[in-house]
Amino acid sequence: MKKSSNRLTLYIFIAMVIGISTGYGVYKYYGTTSPTPQTFADNVAIFTEIFLRLIKMIIAPLVFSTLVVGVAKLGDIKAVGRIGGKTMLWFISATFVSLFLGLLLVNILKPGLHLKLPLPDEHASTGIAKSSMTLKSFFEHVVPDSVINAMAHNEILQIVVFAIFFGVAAASIGEKANPIVKLLDSVAHIMLKVTGFVMNFAPFAVFGAMAGIIAVKGLSVLKTYGLFIVEFYAGLLCLWIVIATVGYFILGKPVFRLLAGIKDPLLLAFSTASSEAAYPRTMEELERFGCDNRIVSFVLPLGYSFNLDGSMMYMTFASLFIAQAYGIPLSIDQQITMLLVLMITSKGIAGVPRASLVVIAGTLAMFHIPETGLILLLAVDHLLDMGRSATNVIGNAMATAVVSKWENKLAPEQQATKSNLTNV
Repeated sequence: MKKSSNRLTLYIFIAMVIGISTGYGVYKYYGTTSPTPQTFADNVAIFTEIFLRLIKMIIAPLVFSTLVVGVAKLGDIKAVGRIGGKTMLWFISATFVSLFLGLLLVNILKPGLHLKLPLPDEHASTGIAKSSMTLKSFFEHVVPDSVINAMAHNEILQIVVFAIFFGVAAASIGEKANPIVKLLDSVAHIMLKVTGFVMNFAPFAVFGAMAGIIAVKGLSVLKTYGLFIVEFYAGLLCLWIVIATVGYFILGKPVFRLLAGIKDPLLLAFSTASSEAAYPRTMEELERFGCDNRIVSFVLPLGYSFNLDGSMMYMTFASLFIAQAYGIPLSIDQQITMLLVLMITSKGIAGVPRASLVVIAGTLAMFHIPETGLILLLAVDHLLDMGRSATNVIGNAMATAVVSKWENKLAPEQQATKSNLTNV
């Protein structure tokens, strides 16, 4: 399994290099005036679109089956509540740290003052709808009115809510639920096998994603926004260090084995700019690391709705960047208020396309900052999304490992190479 994992990493890396080279060749040959680069990008995007659709095909049955089995085998509502409490403690703390780090860095680096670009007309359209920030809309998104509809639209948070109810109910009726629990356990195994088949298509998806963006934008976009991109990725690196350091204090030296083990999901999330694409492999690697599969199937799906660390940091970083670009000073009180607003409004939007931009658009309006400033970021949003998607994977993997440790459910190192899916 390890050999095949290393092989996939190599293939993904090779596909990334070939994609960049191919895209740049198309960009240089046809230039910016020809429609051919965009046509080429649209065509190669088919590879990425197929792969992401295959991943989305897996997500709903995988999340539902593993979470129901995990909750049912935890045995009682007290265990669910205890683990849920520890999980939310980590998520809330990580969200605050990520948002605060973005706020701190943007005040130190001041990227909005350094990027010398013409500002968009304040009345221009961004094409991005603002998120609704009401308490009512939040709970409407969290609680499903139809589990079938939630699964059809891959609403992970709604699937999680239903699966928890289903799992607790299964645990409460005891032996009568055993046939259903065993059936869903088999479904989970089957979906993980399907995941292995789907992952073979990952290098083609990576090629399509990289070739398309470079063919249309070329490498010049890196020069224009170079400083901003470097500063943002430096911020993500700081966040990685913070997450790894906290993980080290809790997990000890095995934290390095965890980080090495999730390199495949990291590379996949980075190259496709989708943390969702890395979900199945992240689950496999966490179980191989030694995390109890019940905790993995409980914490990881919640993390995809409540613990998007990379996206959190980007929200404060981007919001204050736009304020700086327009010369709008924000007091410390206003910035702290923005941070708290983002902590609330960023929850429950899992599954929304370009979710970070949607939330930022609503936050800018709230603080009377021109929403059209988002246009400044659209040119490089895909490149930034690659980094924040990879960071989301690290944050969720660390959260799952830490909760496993807190619950004394982390297998010793000598057992960590074995999947514990059946050892429950």
